[in-house]
Amino acid sequence: MKPSSSGNKSERAGVTLRRPFTFAVAAFCLSSLVFLSACTELEKPAAEPFFTQTNPPKKQEFRWSNGKLPKSFDPATASAPPETDVVRAIFEGLTETDPKTLEEVSGVAESWAATDNFKVWTFNLRKEAKWTNGKPIVADDFVRSWKRLIAMGRKAAHGNLLNNIFGVPTGVTQISSTDEADLFLNSAPTPVLPNMSLQQLVRPTNSNANSWQLKAGETNSNSQTEKTGAIKPETDNLGIVAEGEHVLKVTLISPDKDFPKLVANPIFRPVYGDSDFAGKELNASVVTNGPFKIVSVDSSGIVLDRSETYWNRAEVKLERVYFMPMENAEKALAAYRAGELDAVTNADFAPLVLKLLSPYDDFRRTTHSALNFYDINSVKPPFSDRRVRQALSNAIEREQLTEGEMEGVTRPALSFFPFGTKTKLKLSQDKEKAKELLDEAGFPDGKDFPVIKLLINRNDTQQRVARSVAKMWKQNLNLETEIIVKEAGELELARKAGEFDLVRRGVVLPTADEAANFMAIFDGSLGAKAEQPVVKDEKNRSVDSAVKEPVGDDDPIPGGDLPTEIDAPESILNEEDALYELRAIPLYFPTSFSLVRPYVVGFEMNSLDALTLSNVVIDSEWRPKKANGESK
Repeated sequence: MKPSSSGNKSERAGVTLRRPFTFAVAAFCLSSLVFLSACTELEKPAAEPFFTQTNPPKKQEFRWSNGKLPKSFDPATASAPPETDVVRAIFEGLTETDPKTLEEVSGVAESWAATDNFKVWTFNLRKEAKWTNGKPIVADDFVRSWKRLIAMGRKAAHGNLLNNIFGVPTGVTQISSTDEADLFLNSAPTPVLPNMSLQQLVRPTNSNANSWQLKAGETNSNSQTEKTGAIKPETDNLGIVAEGEHVLKVTLISPDKDFPKLVANPIFRPVYGDSDFAGKELNASVVTNGPFKIVSVDSSGIVLDRSETYWNRAEVKLERVYFMPMENAEKALAAYRAGELDAVTNADFAPLVLKLLSPYDDFRRTTHSALNFYDINSVKPPFSDRRVRQALSNAIEREQLTEGEMEGVTRPALSFFPFGTKTKLKLSQDKEKAKELLDEAGFPDGKDFPVIKLLINRNDTQQRVARSVAKMWKQNLNLETEIIVKEAGELELARKAGEFDLVRRGVVLPTADEAANFMAIFDGSLGAKAEQPVVKDEKNRSVDSAVKEPVGDDDPIPGGDLPTEIDAPESILNEEDALYELRAIPLYFPTSFSLVRPYVVGFEMNSLDALTLSNVVIDSEWRPKKANGESK
């Protein structure tokens, strides 16, 4: 475990943090030192390939702990696990997400096509697709369900994904909160004693169902909590139309070549008739259309069986799925060790446990699709100069943040997305280049540069990150930084009012649709929407200066004289433009962790948490290997 740097004078040079040092902070520092010293005395795990070995079940049954009990089965409110996991199993959308490639694959829609400008999409539905009550799924089911989604307003999850559909009211916006993007950084230190091994850190649970009972009133902290009034959609002009019983037509405002990826998100799945999800208790009788149907729900968990009416039932191998809720990561780990679980996901493992689990083959680490970044007020000089924005970005050593301040539980963000994109550009981390850019912008060695006002939320991790970044700006560019800590509500008000130079934000990216993700990243951003004249280059991208500089190591833009056209900046909808403009500085991606038995085949972890149970198979013949390679 790598401890954070100590707070000496040189480290804090150029940084003003508006938060007094308290006795509580001193006590925390002392306890941290004791914890770190204990870590150095921990025993290394034994040379076993798996954290714990158990024989596979004889039946095609899968036992999965993915957090606490879901709050609802409603696709419209499914923003994160465990809700999204269950919704993906019991409902099916027009398309699904391939868990390996994150490309769209066929769901209820057997085919789709777009006009040449990618603004009008037509989906052809399967005639054999049915609800669990045997009735056929028709295009009107999607029209009605999507209108319901719009009408829910901010009560719906990721409502911003609807914003590009023609006729959707502008009030339907629900951007993932900065706090939600921090979910993977909230692990509390695990209490340890000298010479403790990982096996001693967990205690096997009883197989009794009471082991998974929740206390009355418990809820899932990952669920959407912000709720406002409903919105009435303008149905007369809405770009969602059933052109036939099995033909759905969707009209967009802006072109989107990735729209089939977007509608694979759980919120776009249809619901039957007037399905009521508003009750406090989960309703096991809800009509669904996915590969699995609900058999029972109680405090011990949710049981699903393979659906008899699913159109592709023959290809679904699992006969039964048990969702087993756990109160915390320690109990989930103990149940897995005792052989009571086949997979553990959505568990908030402490850094020490992660370190000790990492050597095992059944432990998996996945970069999560949530971006933490600094939004730049790019209409305010000197940050309106792209060279300044690039200098600030180049001067940040992201590996130092992820490995030092966050103990390796995050990964450096040298792009805006953790998953593959069509551009090969990456952010540069070049201190010397940063100095050159700042010099060219008229601030040699930081001379006459104003004090940077960096706004962050009241989060201990973010304060450490901000101090570290401010130290880099001081050491590498000789720039002073004032770190201003605000509560979440105050931070958002300041951002929308433009009362900042840089502001820390976090956004969960729930889709592989590039345009939709950038709408979320730059939603409400001054830098993306302000009416400020800018110079355009020959690729019609704003340059902010007479000198063009590359974002990465190779400049993709050819040289030559710049045109003199001046107009307002356009919205950024692709990563190449985003990396060129740098109206926001990516910092890091959170990571998620899981444990999956070696006999579970097809359970593919990915950055979108798009886990597809219809692909999972239990290899009942699997046996652990002996030292000589033979099965035991």
